[in-house]
Amino acid sequence: MPNLEHPAYPAATLLHLESLVPCRESQVSMLLSIFGERQQFSFPSIFIYGHTSSGKTYVMQTLLNTLQLPHVFVNCVEYFTSRLLLEEILMQLQSCCSETEQTSHVHCDTFNDFVRLFKQAVVSEELEDQTLYIVLDRAEQLREMEANILPAFLRLQELTDRNVTVVLLSEIVWELFRPNIGCFEPFTLYFPDYSIGHLQKILSQNHPPEYSVDFYAAYINILLGVFYMVCRDLKELQHLAALNFSKYCEPVVRGEANERDTRKLWKNIEPHLKKAMHTVYLREISSLWMFRVGFGLSAHTHVELPYYSKFLLIAAYLASYNPVRTDKRFFLKHHGKIRKTNFMKKHEKTSNHLLGPKPFPLDRLLAILYSIVDNRVAPTANIFSQITSLVTLQLLSMVGHNDQLDGPRYKCTVSLDFIRAIAR
Repeated sequence: MPNLEHPAYPAATLLHLESLVPCRESQVSMLLSIFGERQQFSFPSIFIYGHTSSGKTYVMQTLLNTLQLPHVFVNCVEYFTSRLLLEEILMQLQSCCSETEQTSHVHCDTFNDFVRLFKQAVVSEELEDQTLYIVLDRAEQLREMEANILPAFLRLQELTDRNVTVVLLSEIVWELFRPNIGCFEPFTLYFPDYSIGHLQKILSQNHPPEYSVDFYAAYINILLGVFYMVCRDLKELQHLAALNFSKYCEPVVRGEANERDTRKLWKNIEPHLKKAMHTVYLREISSLWMFRVGFGLSAHTHVELPYYSKFLLIAAYLASYNPVRTDKRFFLKHHGKIRKTNFMKKHEKTSNHLLGPKPFPLDRLLAILYSIVDNRVAPTANIFSQITSLVTLQLLSMVGHNDQLDGPRYKCTVSLDFIRAIAR
């Protein structure tokens, strides 16, 4: 028995829609109830929220395209200013109204201009007789725009006196959106995270035609058993499933096992899945290269950094693992005579790599940087911003308190293999 039912749409279309949105039938059914029939006025604004990869964008795009509802779909990260956002909505609206794909650029500086131009655009009989949906993906970016943008979008149906519904998609809750001065409250709809059973069902649908459904379902079950506790992102799990499936099939391809020999298949794939745990959410390397090198180095070793960031990281490593008294000998060209002595402190007899990185001040980091870079480097804001970026990437860590009078102190957190890789 189908889960989706609506008198305004054919049963075959709803059945096809249900097959496209597995494990989201309740949310789609709720949206269909809110939308109503094509010519009916819907709710003025709808706020849909949920974590990353919970199906918000995919469900809305699939629903609107399958039912062939007129809509405008805009990503607020791509159109990051109010002017770019409003102009993009109007340009997409032109393409909905006109039969030709060519659209002229529209200038829109304020929301008052947008309301006027929007009324002019919705003069087509097709759009006057049915609801137009404006979907704003990554809607949390609206909070960075002018204060009137979000409240105006929530009341767009009232301001334009047209049959239009604004749908906001976000990863944060509505309470973080609500302005202090108040606004029209949208209808909120929550998309929960996919459970392990939902992920099993969705991922199993992508099985290769040359293998049976049960064989691929067993592989997905093994994959989720390893990665589910550390990664519940559907897109990342789809990437990992495609990445490691060829290794899982190797015993079957070589004739060493059949599709039902789960134990041999698990023993073959287990070390590769455990090593792949180090590259979750990282896309710097391809599957061919990954298996060619056999995971010899972590994927962190292959992160691309700006030119001066590489030298800053090398300088930080040298400052963390070399004593301060050796700086003059290593980094000065004319350091004079250095008296040789066999006296060493007790703790200096142990390798610095075994003791771990030592904290160093910012002045020492910059002094080593100036000595290892060939050309002259000015201490500009660009250099300091790159130091901040390295801390954000957790390649450097800031130690101590912020209220120290002698400035910040840092530690280098990367390994020698990482430094050798970026120094090539």
